[in-house]
Amino acid sequence: MTAEIITIGDEILIGQIVDTNSQWIGTELNKIGVSVYQISSIQDDKQHILNALKEAQSRVDIVIITGGLGPTKDDITKYTIAEYFNDSLVLNEDVVDHVKALFQKYNIPFGELNRLQGLVPTKATVLKNNLGTAPGMWFYENETVFVSLPGVPNEMKGLMEFEVLPKIQKQFKLPSIIHKTILTYGLGESSLAERIEDFENNLPSFIKLAYLPNYGKVRLRLSAKGYDKNLLEKNLQKLIEELYQLIPDIITGIGDDGEIEKTVGDLLKAKGKTIAVAESVTGGAIASTIVSIAGSSAYFKGGFITYSEETKINLLGVNPKTIKTHTVVSAAVAKEMAKRAKEKLQSDYAIAVTGNAGPTTDKTDKNVGVVFIALATDSDIFVEEFNFGKPRGRVIDKTVNTALQMLQKEILKN
Repeated sequence: MTAEIITIGDEILIGQIVDTNSQWIGTELNKIGVSVYQISSIQDDKQHILNALKEAQSRVDIVIITGGLGPTKDDITKYTIAEYFNDSLVLNEDVVDHVKALFQKYNIPFGELNRLQGLVPTKATVLKNNLGTAPGMWFYENETVFVSLPGVPNEMKGLMEFEVLPKIQKQFKLPSIIHKTILTYGLGESSLAERIEDFENNLPSFIKLAYLPNYGKVRLRLSAKGYDKNLLEKNLQKLIEELYQLIPDIITGIGDDGEIEKTVGDLLKAKGKTIAVAESVTGGAIASTIVSIAGSSAYFKGGFITYSEETKINLLGVNPKTIKTHTVVSAAVAKEMAKRAKEKLQSDYAIAVTGNAGPTTDKTDKNVGVVFIALATDSDIFVEEFNFGKPRGRVIDKTVNTALQMLQKEILKN
């Protein structure tokens, strides 16, 4: 069972708004066993809409359209859909009464333009929109379901949840689609693919593997599709166990629980240890990542954002001579930052980072992308130099992930 999502609106195409509707709809369809074949964003143009509907009908079972259902002249979706089905619009009094009640509730004058919200194609099954004025519409033509929904996100979600998804499940026999995501850190996509090449080549036909790389980490998503859910679950669990045997050194966990900030937090809590940070190049991103996990107050002591020479000296207590001799982007400064943060916050571990995220190198002698990461423990201070390249966002993200990887490895030693 396949679906296509079509969003209508010039505001999406010119970047005025971000299309979050398609992402949400795709997720919800996947949960009930419907695979999304394609997502399209098109103009508020009659011919463009007609072409998109015809093309979608030729390749999928379900077409879901959002947008263009308002009362103004630029909202042409229902008129165009009526033309596509060789249909006409009629006034649905139930819709009109619903709109009147909403306007009365909020003391808004009801006019003739608002009455036009009640116009719907005769072939449509009207879906009541409890959160707004534009009704949803359901069509079934030539073994294809067409659903037209308002573009307002909360209205669309309400109609999908209470009307559309239940109707799809009732009308079609749907397979199960199950995804399992394994989180890995510290190895690039191509290197990882080489290590698990035989594993990937021997996957059963109903299970697919996808690589989802990000700075310093790669998600491995196993997707199984079929009508026997128990069989799918058993096969996925077996494959996950195989991956743990093949790449145990880089797996941090499964799904959201495998994010390294969650894994590190669990390790710190289990061992009763604490962490502090001193950040220059990342500007607080490491601290923000750590505290994104609920319960992080049990192990996160706090941090310092020492973005300038002055704050490194005055706030942390870094020796001015160290900066003068080595510059702020140096192993020596990173080590002092980690040492001072650990001392001041009395933590078991402390991470410190300093580097050049770009686009300029300011008063340092290091290239853009060069970062020093230091980790202080009760017995020593380790520091490593990295070159994370460009652009700025990449440098910051890779610094955060790499710093947490270093912390994880150190915790696991003890």
